[in-house]
Amino acid sequence: MLNLYGIKLAAEDVDHMKKRNQIWIACRAAFPYTVPILAGFVFLGIAYGIYMNSLGFSAIYPIIMSFAIFAGSMEFVAANLLLGAFNPMNALFLTLMVNARHLFYGISMLDKYRGTGKKKFYLIYGMCDESFSINCTVNVPKNVDKGWFMFFVTLLNHFYWVIGAAIGGTFGSLVKFNTEGLDFVMTALFVVIFVEQWMKEKRHYSALTGLGISAASLMIFGGNNFMIPAMLAILGVLTAFRKPLEKVEVAA
Repeated sequence: MLNLYGIKLAAEDVDHMKKRNQIWIACRAAFPYTVPILAGFVFLGIAYGIYMNSLGFSAIYPIIMSFAIFAGSMEFVAANLLLGAFNPMNALFLTLMVNARHLFYGISMLDKYRGTGKKKFYLIYGMCDESFSINCTVNVPKNVDKGWFMFFVTLLNHFYWVIGAAIGGTFGSLVKFNTEGLDFVMTALFVVIFVEQWMKEKRHYSALTGLGISAASLMIFGGNNFMIPAMLAILGVLTAFRKPLEKVEVAA
């Protein structure tokens, strides 16, 4: 029995070592795909941390928020929500509108995430635009476990964002400099996103629809209350005219 027991332990050790090697191979395979995200996330995370500090928040706030929320554009919005009156329903609807695209991301990743075990929970929680793009398009090498590969793509991107926010929050609290006008960073972020989408599209019906509805909502509801009605109206109009717009894009 002792010999048999010893053989059993050795077999378990071998299995454990194989699993560790498998995880390490997946990590090394995933890292190169996330390198382009590293520079962008760290830089933008630093800007976010400094921005939070300019609003009067200590470094721990951007660190916790970047770790728990992990939604770049929404984190900038949430910074202003924390300074306003307590309105959970407004925060809920605003978050749904800003991150509504993740509903479609999630549906398209159902097959990809199948068979990943407990890792699936973190894959769902940590999915962002960049992680979705990599995990959705990359052909995972045959010798690499697909579940662990996608896990490390998501984890590394998450880590880059948290590190950037931590650097920015700490740097902003330790080094005193004039942060006047820094709150424009959120506006600049959305302007850049809008310009990139504009340049990618041949037809600009969606963008013009958004601009028109936003302008109308601003005039009707005022500067403090126009965002939610505008987003709901944009979502409704684009949903209603989705098929005609898709036909126009295909024809172009």
